[in-house]
Amino acid sequence: PIEYVAMKEYYLKMLDFVPQLREIAEKVEWHPPSAKYLWLNWINSLTMDWPISRRRYYGTEIPIWYCKKCGAPNLPEPGKYYKPWMEQPPFNKCAKCGGSDGFIGETRTFDTWVDSSISPLFISLYPGNVKESNESFFKKLSSRPYLCDLRPQGKDIVGTWLNYTMLRILQILDKPAFKHVWISGHVVDKDGRKMSKSLGNIVYPEPVVAKYGADAVRLYASMIASLGDDVRFDESKVAGVARFLQKLWNIARFISNFPEPTEVFSLTETDKWILSELNKLIRKVDESYSSFDFHPGTVALYNFTWNVFASHYVEMVKARAYNRNGTFSESEQKAAHWTLHFCLKTILKLLAPVTPFITDAIWRQLYSRESIHKEKFPEADPSMILEEDYTPLILETNSVLWKVKKNAGLSLKVPLKTVILPKKLEAFAMDLREMHNIEELQFSDEPKGNGFEEFQADGKRILVAVN
Repeated sequence: PIEYVAMKEYYLKMLDFVPQLREIAEKVEWHPPSAKYLWLNWINSLTMDWPISRRRYYGTEIPIWYCKKCGAPNLPEPGKYYKPWMEQPPFNKCAKCGGSDGFIGETRTFDTWVDSSISPLFISLYPGNVKESNESFFKKLSSRPYLCDLRPQGKDIVGTWLNYTMLRILQILDKPAFKHVWISGHVVDKDGRKMSKSLGNIVYPEPVVAKYGADAVRLYASMIASLGDDVRFDESKVAGVARFLQKLWNIARFISNFPEPTEVFSLTETDKWILSELNKLIRKVDESYSSFDFHPGTVALYNFTWNVFASHYVEMVKARAYNRNGTFSESEQKAAHWTLHFCLKTILKLLAPVTPFITDAIWRQLYSRESIHKEKFPEADPSMILEEDYTPLILETNSVLWKVKKNAGLSLKVPLKTVILPKKLEAFAMDLREMHNIEELQFSDEPKGNGFEEFQADGKRILVAVN
């Protein structure tokens, strides 16, 4: 049987501050917003103040000596670190009774969160709290309605680290410790179980980073779950992300074949389409990063880079970029070169915060001796976003024509005799004709004819005659 023995301990007042902590919860910007209720539920459940003393051998010593005559606690002047259990006090007389019969040093230590809860004071160079002195820096930070900008942490210590930090900064500075609080989930195994030695399901990050690279692990972590949700670790998906980064490298290698024009040439409709999609992407990624939830932004980046830019735009402009047969004008060719480089540079800048190594390597090889991380983050240009959404129709049309050749057992280079596409795609005629090697390309919203196979793309009819 276990007997619980109540013992006297030191407490820090907390219940008296709960109403103010509730007010702070409403002022802070939470990421995700639901994280606010993790903390509110905790502080609303409190029934006692914070016990800050511990009867442990290791920890931060409590700097108190007790008078042998009257038993009163005596504290030293702040500034120096003391070990009362082994050191004599820096004073000779008791502050209460004036006795000089000696003192007994405190043997207890502080709760570990007593130190951790003042981390915002440490990083803001709170006067007297750190060796480095910069009162102007602290004055600048503490003049704001909050002390620090961001607290990133796990959901498991909301009731400890976050809770006690908010309490201490409120007590010391009478303001919120942070403007933003960013709460992440846990990394669990692929079945959703907590990793533990007893289950034998622990995955150590070092071998994974060594095998796939830090960029792949970082991008995987951002893509696999929304902010606040647990990450179900699956190495096969890390491998998939690594393949995406290899794809990015190959895209850059292809684009490096072409010179980057120093001026913008008259863009074709194909160029305007991909730039419209690119600016939509910039807007989405910016919103994602600004909300500290990288998941929507990185998923959009992955899909655009691989499934739109590489798989469709690059394939559509290959013939124009090379222009080996002189089919296109010099202006049309250079427009392809400019757009390819502009898209790649923008993709690299958007990916750089999450995959800092590969993006910087490509950037330095192709565009500058200076790091990509010194570049300004892209801003969306609303004037480049088209009112008409061509993407579903373009992607589905290309897929249909590729499938036709595949089903017929033909190489993608083999020409198609006749293709009738929706009139909405007429502006893309030259690039589509060269891309799919179409001998006769027509456009109609009511296609008719004999000897055609009929397909659907974004709800519109397509007719194809292979030979």
